[in-house]
Formats: sequence, structure tokens, C-alpha cells
Amino acid sequence: MRKGNIGRTAAALALLTILSGCVAAGRLPPARADAPALDALAFFTGQSRGEGTLKIALRRPRVVTVASVGRRGSNGGLILDQTVALAGQPATQRQWQLNRDGPAGVAGSLSDAAGPVTGRIEGNRLHLRFTMKGGLRADQWLALQPGGLVLHNVMIMRKWGLPVARLDEVITRGEK
Repeated sequence: MRKGNIGRTAAALALLTILSGCVAAGRLPPARADAPALDALAFFTGQSRGEGTLKIALRRPRVVTVASVGRRGSNGGLILDQTVALAGQPATQRQWQLNRDGPAGVAGSLSDAAGPVTGRIEGNRLHLRFTMKGGLRADQWLALQPGGLVLHNVMIMRKWGLPVARLDEVITRGEK
């Protein structure tokens, strides 16, 4: 690599490190013994609504609302249609397709992801991983709260391993 390229690469990495400090990976929803085990496919069957805050590096936090309708597919998996509204922008549509993958695994797709979605259920939590379009790597933790009707969702998006955005959301299950 040439000297000029090394300097530009080092400067870019330094800038990304500084920017990622604006978005803390922070606390994740805890595993809780007093919450029921999470069956994510059952939780999202029917209607649910999410309300939260998206923080992107060097930008003000923005309110996000998500209206979801889930149904079982012919293979027993979940098809989840969502309308996502980010403050100041038109609403967008996306679709998740998730299936069980072994006793504690989940696998599938997300319409605005660049590849497959994989996940693991541990007690009251589901940890999903996928790559978004544009090369962002998403780690999403959904934790079922006591009572079984509310999920705490935290998603950390990283670029080159550094956190650049964080979503904190509360998802409430609607009537079935």
C-alpha cells in the first residue's frame, strides 16, 4: 500500500472511531428469570406496534413507529409485514420471513437486508443478526418482558465493527 493510501485509511478509521463514540452500544435488554420464554413466531402472529428512538451518529434522535401484522406461512413459519415510519420521512414497507431452525434457532429473510437473517433464542431473549443494504451489520436483541405482552428491542448497527446507529424500541402485542 502506498504512503498516501495508508494516511487516508488511518484518517478515515480515526474519523469513524470518533463518530462511533456518538452512538454507544450501551446496555442491552437483560435476560430475566421472571419473564416467560420467548416464542417470537407466536408473539408476532397477529398485530403489534412498536415505538422507539433511532440514534444515528452525528444526528439528532428520531422517533420511529412500526405497525406489524404477522401470519403463519404454509411451512409454519412467520410472515411479518411492517409499516415503518421514521419522523420526517414517508412510511416504508418491509417484510420478515422467519422459520425455526432447530430447537433454539431462527432463520429467514428481511426485505431490506442484504443477506439472510439468523437468530438464537435464549430464555426470554432473541438475538438476530443480519447485514443491511449498504454494508451495515445489524445485531438485534428482543427481550420479552414479564406478562408476555411487551418486547424490549435494541438494535445496534455497525460499519467496520464500529457502532454507527442504535434503535431502542418497545413493541406491544395487540389483540389476536
